[in-house]
Amino acid sequence: MNSSFSKPKRIAAIIEARMTSSRLPGKVLMDVCGKPALQHLVDRLRQVETIDDIVIATTYNFDDDPVHALAEQLGVLCYRGSESDVLGRVLGAAKTFSVDVIVEITADCPLLDPQISARCIDAYFDSGSDYVCIDTGSYPSGLETQVFATSVLSEVDASHRDDPDAREHVSLPIYQQGSPYKLHYLQPSGEHLWPGLRLDLDTAEDYAFISAIYQALYAEDPYFGLSKILKLLDDPGFSMHRHRPVTG
Repeated sequence: MNSSFSKPKRIAAIIEARMTSSRLPGKVLMDVCGKPALQHLVDRLRQVETIDDIVIATTYNFDDDPVHALAEQLGVLCYRGSESDVLGRVLGAAKTFSVDVIVEITADCPLLDPQISARCIDAYFDSGSDYVCIDTGSYPSGLETQVFATSVLSEVDASHRDDPDAREHVSLPIYQQGSPYKLHYLQPSGEHLWPGLRLDLDTAEDYAFISAIYQALYAEDPYFGLSKILKLLDDPGFSMHRHRPVTG
């Protein structure tokens, strides 16, 4: 269990990124306001002061060479591992770069809110929990920030060697029913309570929606957060006002 309330030696955001998405291939490098979507995510994570390093965890596949190249261009760390064993890839990245606490991020979140991510990290230490994440049933999707120790993921790795769901979904055994770990879920403020709203990049519809949001807000504030997004969506003059993607 997490007994350390002080900032450890190294906190790293580990981004799971690959080009071979089944619904929208190449989505992580699709252009959004003149930059790859993945670059926007990296830029946003750089605004979180408690994050020491950013690691892009991609695969050995030839198709993911451009992801590796972008990591080098942006000056962030890159780790390459198995496509199917995502748990092993994330853990390998953490061990390779001596990470104490993992901030797990998926690459389909170009609208990640740096302030919400920072609150998740703060809550990890303030609560003494083993795992912290936003309450995904209350926040819009696409903002997920999961925080846990590398040592916890090592335990999960050892106990779920042959569990395909765990290997694919990484932190699933930490928070699933019956888990021995202490969990904490960050609740949204009233204005951020918008369950069902999709802000992640998974389909062509998502891409059009996210691009429209960036076109409306990016020039004024490159790191606009959830509050500005929700205010924009309430504006009848916004081009995508009636075309908000929803989950379910």
